[in-house]
Amino acid sequence: MAKPSGPAASLGSVWRRTVAFGFRLLYNELAWLYDPVSWLTSFGQWQRWQATVHRFLPPRGTVLEVACGPGHLLAELAQQGYQVAGLDLSRAMVRQAQRRLAGQGLPGAVCRSRVQALPFGREAFQAIIATFPTSYVYDPQFLEEAARVLQRKGRLIVVESATLHRNNLPARGLEWLYHITGQRGPAPDLPGLLGTVGLTAHREHLVVGDSTANVVVARKE
Repeated sequence: MAKPSGPAASLGSVWRRTVAFGFRLLYNELAWLYDPVSWLTSFGQWQRWQATVHRFLPPRGTVLEVACGPGHLLAELAQQGYQVAGLDLSRAMVRQAQRRLAGQGLPGAVCRSRVQALPFGREAFQAIIATFPTSYVYDPQFLEEAARVLQRKGRLIVVESATLHRNNLPARGLEWLYHITGQRGPAPDLPGLLGTVGLTAHREHLVVGDSTANVVVARKE
């Protein structure tokens, strides 16, 4: 199929830049809106979808969360006794996550960094988690870095997406929103990409209430 050209291509480009700008604002200047927006755009399921990582984590140990956002999952894991570290490219998100851990008296380190250059030593973590990642998760540089800092027998757990089972007007409206902001449609084969860096991966589809969380689980042999 031929790609759009002329005015249609120009409008598409403008729309993509507009969406990217909106996401940049949400993760930076408007980071204080992140939690209510996440709640609204998931009908309150966001943190339940994130929590599906628990099923695949070791019972204890070191866990790195990449693109940790405001740090809810980091705090939850720290409360359960995991040794946690988080990173995010957004200064605003790093500050929120640091305040959340400190405010609850929980140990854990949060830093600002690109996921393509993880500031950790080789085999530093027993598990790496990422929930609802952007396109960085398909970047070969990130995949190589994740494999580098993951211990033998360790796991990389990615909550790639989630789907609501509802078929009412609000749910259809939300699906439309996901489509027009580029969060639906074909995506690269993440398990296949993980295989190129020596990780053995498979997909899991977990029912969470009236929704399904789509999770990729990889293991370093």
